Amino acid sequence: MIMQGDRFNITPLNYLSQEDMQTIHSASMELLEEVGVNLYHDEAAEMLSDAGAFLEKIDGEEGFRAYIPTALTEWALNQPPSRVTVYDRQGQASLYLEGRNSYYGTGSDCPYLLDSFSKERRAFKYEDVENAVKLVDALDNIDFAMSMGLISDVDKQLSYQHEFAIMLRQTTKPHVITAGDRDSLEDQAKMAAAVVGGMDKLKRQPIFVLYDEPTSPLMHSFEAVNKLLYMAENSLPTNYAPGMMAGSTGPITMAGSMAQANAEILSGLVIHQLKNPGAPFVYGAGTSPVDMSSMQPTYSAPEAVVSQAGMSELGRQLYNLPTWGFAGCSSSKLADSQAVYEASNYMMMAGVTGTNLIHDVGYIESGMTFSFDLLVICDEIIGQLRRMMDGIKVDEEHLALEAVKRVGPGGHFLGDEHTFNHFKDNWQPDLTDRSTFENWSENGATTMLDRAREKIDYIIENHEAEDISEEADSKIDDIIAGAEAREKVTEDD
Repeated sequence: MIMQGDRFNITPLNYLSQEDMQTIHSASMELLEEVGVNLYHDEAAEMLSDAGAFLEKIDGEEGFRAYIPTALTEWALNQPPSRVTVYDRQGQASLYLEGRNSYYGTGSDCPYLLDSFSKERRAFKYEDVENAVKLVDALDNIDFAMSMGLISDVDKQLSYQHEFAIMLRQTTKPHVITAGDRDSLEDQAKMAAAVVGGMDKLKRQPIFVLYDEPTSPLMHSFEAVNKLLYMAENSLPTNYAPGMMAGSTGPITMAGSMAQANAEILSGLVIHQLKNPGAPFVYGAGTSPVDMSSMQPTYSAPEAVVSQAGMSELGRQLYNLPTWGFAGCSSSKLADSQAVYEASNYMMMAGVTGTNLIHDVGYIESGMTFSFDLLVICDEIIGQLRRMMDGIKVDEEHLALEAVKRVGPGGHFLGDEHTFNHFKDNWQPDLTDRSTFENWSENGATTMLDRAREKIDYIIENHEAEDISEEADSKIDDIIAGAEAREKVTEDD
């Protein structure tokens, strides 16, 4: 459990003034009032209309253009809690999503895995997701699990259920989940309830946050809204985060992409809070610019990193909401120098700017491929980053005046009790090599990547997560069997 909160004793980095944030908010309100959003969910449209929004039928489509008054948006902003607490499988509070507390976790649903040992880029399999989640459980600085891969060797309609079943069985840590539709989301909630002791317990002590997203620019699909409403109904925490590609599905400029993303988030928040005022909501967005030479999203581009910092400021300082973001990811195709520097920059910025729930650690190829190598290296980097975020303690003990007086001019501190009492306070690396050249050579002259792969191999072969109960395990199997039967009926129809 990591709580920065009061320990955050370095000067925070801010990009936006209060006036800047208000200007972006006003621009988003102008978009919602004058441009509106396309909405493809009848219940949500009816709620909006009843609450004072203006709706027009979209010609030739089963949907509505919704124009949302500022007063309605600002009502919605006053409803959700300013903090969200997420628990682990054992019922311990683990993630305090508020203020500048920062928690790092993996991403979800990569179609490919870059195999650490065969070096092959290949489709994710069931066993790969098991191994991936086992790594998350074992790594000290990875705070929550996402599935990391889309399982290719099960029915693709049931991939989300199988992924979450693995996550529940292979780690005690909290989760962020994805779902293809409301049915798969409900199945996952039932699984979580089976593990923690019922739906009422899950609502009181949620062990997962849903990752949900609108469609940029300015659209809300039926499935995205249907999931949003389920989470609101059950008071379970969700985000509603656009995955914008600036220059393609949003403006190329940072301020423009932020204003549009903010409008997309806040229009979703209005729907969410109309369904159940006070339901927990996590604020954030991805606004990576498109590289116009390759037409690919640029994970970890400076503009993506800075825009996320600005979005976190909006969420935390203007709206008083928990925040969501990205880090530990890269556009590189390998866990190479590019991957490490891009991942590191993003992780440092996310920590310094105080984004709460930070996902995608281990992503390469802009989210198409997952790398165990990068995940394990990033775990080491996050540990170092957290030590730097602790800052400098200035008190009688840490000023060490008595130790300096004992040692005096020309002495050394190696044998002093103050050194003995405090040397373990310094960050201790696992993968980082600090030996002499001669000792490093004698020990195999390994690279960081070599050492990361040794650690991956050891964890996969030896680490065992704490088991769930036989009753919960059986209920998970029953829920998946029920989903399989439901899919078969759908196919037969």
